[in-house]
Amino acid sequence: MRITRRIGQGASEERLSTLIEDRMKPGADKVRIDKRIWDLFGETWCVMFTDLAGFSRSVEAFGITHFLQTIFASERELVPLIDEHDGILIKSEGDSLLVIFRNPAKALTCAVEMQRHLKVHNDSTPAEDDILLCIGLGFGQVLKIGDADVFGAQVNAASKLGEDTAKAWEILVTGAFCDAVDEAGVEFEPLDVVPPGAKSAFRVVYEL
Repeated sequence: MRITRRIGQGASEERLSTLIEDRMKPGADKVRIDKRIWDLFGETWCVMFTDLAGFSRSVEAFGITHFLQTIFASERELVPLIDEHDGILIKSEGDSLLVIFRNPAKALTCAVEMQRHLKVHNDSTPAEDDILLCIGLGFGQVLKIGDADVFGAQVNAASKLGEDTAKAWEILVTGAFCDAVDEAGVEFEPLDVVPPGAKSAFRVVYEL
């Protein structure tokens, strides 16, 4: 079951659709159209993807209403932290969140605070209600289509790290994100597996 919530659709998406349609026409100057698309929508952002660990097993064990409850609880706990650290929630899809930040340091601080907040939350709830968070972070040029979606290599890499690679409590980042963060005292461990769209990947070393 997939639940998608999109925020802000309008003129940007219509303009992109028109340009993509032009690009598909026979003989189209794709290089020129691509430049127009990047001129219109190209921006530099930090991208965060979150996912909940063990969710399929939880649905099987406790049912779909528990699935919905956990999604609701996770957003209730995490969205205020995202707002506090100047993140923008682009969309919620199932048990995953896509968030963007202008400032990579704020994104990293937010990720750590999210994990620490959930540790306190889980200590006060029954085990079956635990929210176990996985986080992936990327940084670089993306196509930002209004407040509806973002696309790009770092988006794909952050998604793979957060949704496919990271385990509960882990914060995984691309090499580009690591380079963009100038935080004294932050330690990064290199990963053996590097997702498509990134040249390297790291695990953030932090204390809960």
